[in-house]
Amino acid sequence: MNFRTATRRTLSLLLCTAAATPFAAHAQDMDGNEAAASQDAKEEQRGTLANIGNIVVTGTKTQNPEDVQDVPLAVTAFNADSLEALKVRDVQGLTYAAPNVSLDQIGTSRGTANFSIRGLGINSSIPSIDPTVGVFIDGVYLGNNAGVVFDLFDLESVEILRGPQGVLFGRNVTGGAVLINTGNPTEEFSGKFRAAVDGPLFEDRGGANYTVSGVISGPIVEDTLLFKLGAYHNNDEGYFTNLFDGSNHGQAETTILRGALEARVGDLRVIGKLDYFESEGDGPSAQNRGIFERDSFDFAIDNPGSYANEIWTGSVTAELDIGPGTLTNIFGYRTYDANTDADIDATPNFIFHSSTETSQEQISNELRYAISTDTFDLTFGGFYFDQSISYTEVRDIPPSTPLTFYGGGTQDHEVLGAFASGQVYVTDRLSLIAGIRWSQETKDAGVTYVRPRPMCSVVGGTCPTSGANPFIPTENNGFTDSVRFTNWSPKAGFQYEFDNGQLYAHWTRGFRSGGYNFRITNANAFEQVVAQTGNFFFDEEQVDNFEIGGKFQSVDGAFTLNVATYLTKIEDMQREVNQSSATAGVAQSIFNTADAQIFGVEAEARMRLTDSFVVTANIGIIDDDYEEILFDISGDGVIDDADLELRLPRVPEVTWGMGFIHELFLGDSEILTRVNYQYRDEFAYTDNNFGWVQDISNLEANITWNTPMEGLSFSIYGKNLLDQVQVGGDTQLPFGGPLSNGVNRPFDDRPAAGTFSPLSKGRQVGAEVVFEF
Repeated sequence: MNFRTATRRTLSLLLCTAAATPFAAHAQDMDGNEAAASQDAKEEQRGTLANIGNIVVTGTKTQNPEDVQDVPLAVTAFNADSLEALKVRDVQGLTYAAPNVSLDQIGTSRGTANFSIRGLGINSSIPSIDPTVGVFIDGVYLGNNAGVVFDLFDLESVEILRGPQGVLFGRNVTGGAVLINTGNPTEEFSGKFRAAVDGPLFEDRGGANYTVSGVISGPIVEDTLLFKLGAYHNNDEGYFTNLFDGSNHGQAETTILRGALEARVGDLRVIGKLDYFESEGDGPSAQNRGIFERDSFDFAIDNPGSYANEIWTGSVTAELDIGPGTLTNIFGYRTYDANTDADIDATPNFIFHSSTETSQEQISNELRYAISTDTFDLTFGGFYFDQSISYTEVRDIPPSTPLTFYGGGTQDHEVLGAFASGQVYVTDRLSLIAGIRWSQETKDAGVTYVRPRPMCSVVGGTCPTSGANPFIPTENNGFTDSVRFTNWSPKAGFQYEFDNGQLYAHWTRGFRSGGYNFRITNANAFEQVVAQTGNFFFDEEQVDNFEIGGKFQSVDGAFTLNVATYLTKIEDMQREVNQSSATAGVAQSIFNTADAQIFGVEAEARMRLTDSFVVTANIGIIDDDYEEILFDISGDGVIDDADLELRLPRVPEVTWGMGFIHELFLGDSEILTRVNYQYRDEFAYTDNNFGWVQDISNLEANITWNTPMEGLSFSIYGKNLLDQVQVGGDTQLPFGGPLSNGVNRPFDDRPAAGTFSPLSKGRQVGAEVVFEF
C-alpha cells in the first residue's frame, strides 16, 4: 500500500469510526428492598462508562495528575479497570491497543523487549544495547531490555507516551516511554483473588496455561501505616508442538511475590515496594523459514533449550508538600540474573546451539520539585543512575569448527542528569511549553570477541580482553575502553485550549545512548573499522521530533478524538545489522548506518452510541525514508541508490483497529462484552530487507458476568482468535533446507537459506474467575 492510499484510508476510517480505552464498570449487589438504589447505581455505572476517557496520567510529572484529554502530549493511558477489560497479563498485551506501537519481545531470550514506537525500535538481545522505548516501573527506569516482557498483575495504570520524552525521562526514550504503575496499599481492608486457564483449545498443539494470583491490602495503623501483599504463579505447559519429537514446547513456570508499605506522617508520604520474580522454562520455539511455511506454527528443533531468570526490584517513593509545591524522591534498585540455552539454527540437526549468562545490577535516584499555580506549572530536579552488566555467550557450531566460541563483555554505566520543564499560561487559553535536560553518561567496558578460544566466563571475570587468541594468533582477544557522552535535550512548544478541546505543537530533541557491542564475531574486520574511526564504540543517535496535535470532545463527553501528526528526523541512526555467517552462524554488528526521517499521522477516538455501548478505534500511518547512507546496509559492497531505496527496519506503514464495549444489566447482575480488532502491516526486520515480519490481524474478545454476589465475576476470553502467525524476528542464517516435499522454493519470502524466527502464541481461549472484597 502506498502512502497516499494509506492516507485516504486513514481519513475514511476517522470519519466512520471512533476509538477509546475500554473501561469496566461493576454492578453492585442490591436486594429487593433497594430497588431504587439499584437503579441509581445502574445510572451511576452508565455514567462511569460514559466518561471512560477521564483517565489521569502521571507522565507529565506535574504537581497534580492530569486528565489524559488535557495534556499536550500523544499518550494512551489505561487505568486498572481498562486493563482488566483488556485482560492484560504482560506489557506485550498492549501492542494491539494503540496506534504506531509494537511492544513485542524478541523471542531469542524469553522476556527480552523488542519495543518500537513510531518506527523507532531495536532488533537485538545484546544486553549492552540501549532501548529506544524506555520502560519505567513505579517511576524506576529499567536499564536493560532483558526481563521486561514478563507477567504482570495488580496494576494501577499503564501509560504509553509516544514520541521523544527526553526532558522528563532522559536518554533512551527517543521512541517513547511505557510507564507501569503497580497497585498501592489501600485505606480499607480489601483483597482480590484470580484463577484462569487458557490454551490452544481448538488446535492440535501444546497444552494448557494455568494462572493464580492473590492480593490483600489494608491498614496496619489507620490513616498512618498501610500494607499490601501479593503473590502470582503461572504454569504454562507449552503452547507449541515440537515436530522433532512431538513434545510440548514453550513450557514456563513463573512465580512473583510482592510487598508494599505506605507510611503517612503529616505532609510526608512514603511508599516502599519490593518485588521478587522467578521464571524458568524452555528456550525459544524457533521456526526456520527456509524449511517451514511462514504462515504455520510448524517447527522442529533437536535442542528444546532453556531459560532461568531471577529478578529483585525495589523502590522507595517519598512525597512531601513543602512550600507551594511537592518534593518527590524516587529511589530504585534492581538485580537481574539469567541463563539461556537456544537452538539458533532452528532445525532438527545440531548445527548452531548457543547459551548465555547475564547478570545486571542497578541503582537509581530521582529528586524533583513540582509547583502548579494559576499562571504556571514548573517541575525541576536531578537524576542519578548506575548499573553494571556482565554477559557471557557460548556458541557450538560443529559443522564450522570442532571448537567452541566464547565471548561477551562487562560494562559499568553511570548517568547524571538535571532537568526543568514548565508551562506558562499567557492567557486563559494560550500557554507556552519549554523544557531542557542536561545529561552526562559514562561507560567503561571490557569486551571479549566471540571467537573460538578456551572456556571463559565474563560473569566469573575470567574472559580475556587483551592479548592474542591462543587458537587464532592473528587475532586479539578483545579490548577495554571508556567513553563519555554529554548533551542537552530541549523542548519548546505551545498549547491552545478551547471549550471542548485543545491544539498543541512542540519540538523535542532526544538521544539514544552510544556504547559497545558485546557480540563481536569478526575480530579483524572490527579492528579495521577501529583503525579507520579511532573508536571502539558506536556513537549516540540524535532524534528531533516536530509534532502538531489536537484533542477534541463533544460537550456531553460522548465523543472524543485525539489526533497527531509528526516528523521525526534521525541523525546517526544506530542499527544492529544482522548478517548470516558461515563461520559464526550470525554476525551482529552495530553501526551508525544512516540519517533518516519518519513522517506519521495517528488518531484515537471514541463514541458512546448509547448509555451502555461504546465504539472504539485507532489508526496510525507512517512514511519512512533514508536521507543519507553512512554504511553499506544493502550488503552489495557499495553505498548507492539501492541503500536509499530500502525500508527502515521495524516500521509498519499502517496500524489500525476497531472495537466496542457493551454493558447489559440483568437485574442485580451485569454482563460486560468487549471485542477488539487490530491490524499491523508487515515490516522489514533486517536492514538489507531480506528479513520481513508479516502483517497480522489480531482479534480479541471477552465476556464477563458480574454476578449477583458482590465481587464475584466469571469471564471467558479469546486472544489472537484469527490464529495469526507472529514472530519476534527474522534473523538470517546460513542454515536451512528443502521443504518436506524435497522442493526448494525461491527465497522471495525466505531470507538467505533460512531464518531463526521465534514464534509467538496463536489462538488462545480461556476462562477466569475473580473474587474481590
